[in-house]
Amino acid sequence: MFSCTGYAATAADARLGPITLDRRDPGPDDVQIDILYCGVCHSDLHQARDEWHNTIFPCVPGHEIVGRVARVGASVTRFHTGDLVGVGCMVDSCRDCKSCRDGFEQYCEQGFVPTYNGEDRQGRGITFGGYSRAIVVDQAFVLKVPDKLDPAAVAPLLCAGITTYSPLRHWKVGPGQRVGIVGLGGLGHMGVKFARAFGAEVVLFTTSADKVADGLRLGAHEVVLSKDPDAMAREHGRFDFILDAVAANHDINAYLELLRRDGTLVQVGAPETPLPVSVFSLLMKRRSFSGSLIGGIPETQEMLDFCGEHNITAEIEMICMDQIEDAYTRMLRSDVKYRFVIDMASMPATA
Repeated sequence: MFSCTGYAATAADARLGPITLDRRDPGPDDVQIDILYCGVCHSDLHQARDEWHNTIFPCVPGHEIVGRVARVGASVTRFHTGDLVGVGCMVDSCRDCKSCRDGFEQYCEQGFVPTYNGEDRQGRGITFGGYSRAIVVDQAFVLKVPDKLDPAAVAPLLCAGITTYSPLRHWKVGPGQRVGIVGLGGLGHMGVKFARAFGAEVVLFTTSADKVADGLRLGAHEVVLSKDPDAMAREHGRFDFILDAVAANHDINAYLELLRRDGTLVQVGAPETPLPVSVFSLLMKRRSFSGSLIGGIPETQEMLDFCGEHNITAEIEMICMDQIEDAYTRMLRSDVKYRFVIDMASMPATA
């Protein structure tokens, strides 16, 4: 074992603060990573505040991790000391079910092991995430990060990036298709970038007039203010695919009506309460309403390689570790463009 500093929530109503963590020494298949940057996901706030009622305290959040390899186990061949690598939302799965064998570990039939607040499959306790100086992860769940990209801006790709990339790839979004992206936040801004890079005609839907210019800058061909009923009416039946990245309650049927026959709306934002769906929104034009969860390890590596080839990263605001509570407060106000990333050089040396 070795010790390192992390930042943890010790109770649902407690501010995050420094803690000393014990990390395992690398086993034969392990990679020890010195963490450089960690993105801040809304899931981190949910878990730190026990809003999903499953948090195990102390909780060290963080599943958008970029760092340098410090040590490798004897059986590790894909990674070497000094390599730039990433770790996303998973650090293990059963590896034996059909989903795992097919490279869709996020749909593991026994449940994947999350990077934090999960129970280690080898009986080594609860997982601690990327709000820390170091982490040790099985090589099967470590990803290569293209050296040409800004490593800080890569960090959110490990969650926000793959969450939007995966459904766009699965539903074969590409040239000749009209694609809608609902919401311009941490997820939606990546959806705009990927859909544009895939060659689709991209339309952003937002409730905020302040985001029109940014939507166009990030790659949307057109921006529609969803609060304008006339603007929405003009879009009825015009879309092949819509990616909904809104995590708040909203009228999903208004967007289902925008789909053409056989069009698909995929929900990646996760509202706290169920979204009422009008069956007739689906029946009348054989539309589909689906969902998608992050991506498997092979697809996440594909996404990172694609980003390296097309120079795609997240739009970020860098913060120090002791600014995390302020970042959470601002995140609740949607006051970030478009993802906070923690500079781990700011982590205290000791708790």
